[in-house]
Parts: sequence; structure tokens; C-alpha cells
Amino acid sequence: MNPADEILDIVDENDQVIAQYPRGEAYARGLRHRCVFIQARDAAGRLFVHRRTATKLVFPALYDMFVGGVVGAGESYDEAALREAEEELGVSGLPRPAFLFKFLYDDGAGNSWWSAVYEVCCEVPVRPQAEEVQWYGFLPEEEVRERLGEWEWVPDGLAAYERLRAFRAGR
Repeated sequence: MNPADEILDIVDENDQVIAQYPRGEAYARGLRHRCVFIQARDAAGRLFVHRRTATKLVFPALYDMFVGGVVGAGESYDEAALREAEEELGVSGLPRPAFLFKFLYDDGAGNSWWSAVYEVCCEVPVRPQAEEVQWYGFLPEEEVRERLGEWEWVPDGLAAYERLRAFRAGR
């Protein structure tokens, strides 16, 4: 199926479902929907970082320190987190990602989605989807912080990363 045809739940400012539309139409009209962000670490604690392919509907060719994506219509955040993590990492049998928190991402320019943030440890070799990921690596957290000013990152991932750092610092 074409990703633009995937049906999404459209939600209000309280994350309550108010309609359903195909993903392509939801993006074109700037309709608020749901997404999951999963921070994947390897057994050594390094972060999975990747560069999105140029064919992605949103934020093509940018770097991200999360795997994840949209929550399908009728799907729970938890179901989407496991599905997206396994799909994007190219693995099966991952432990269920641990939910950390949720926030409303809104860039003020028509991009708005409820964002559930998770973490998971991936101890098996990854095989990311070539149609989703053009480069990847497991990087130490210090290197990720160094790259923040050097690489062009997806803005929603940056927002999630900053919130996650504050969450872990108890702020």
C-alpha cells in the first residue's frame, strides 16, 4: 500500500479522535494526528541514529535519533511503537518499548501531532528498510550531542530529544 493511503485517526487538542483521513490528505491539510518516537539503544547504550531517505513524505533526507512514525487508525500508541521499531530497525522479537511521556508537537506552520515517546534496547543486528533509511549507525550520546549543530535533524525529533533530556534530568 502507498503510505499516503494509510488511514489515520485525526485528533483534537486533547488527543481525542474526531475523524479519519488518508495520511496524504492529513498531511496536505495539516490535520493533527498521532505519532510515536522510539529511542533505540544497543547493548552498549549507544543511540540508533539514521538519515531518512529523500522519498519520505515528511522531512526527507534529514537525520533522526528516533525510529517511529504515525499511529494507524484504531491502533494504540503501544502497538504502533512496537510495530514501528521492528519495521524501521528491521528486526523481530524486540521487547515492548517502554512508554516515557507524551507531548503535543506543533511547529506553528501546519505540522501538529500528539507524540508518544518510548525507549527500547535492541540487542540484535539491525537491518533498516532501504526505502526508509539511507544511512544509520549506533552513536555514543556525546557524539549525538556534538552532531546536533552539524547535521540537519528532523524538527519533531529534536523537540522530542530535548523533552527527553529534560524528562531524564527530572525537569
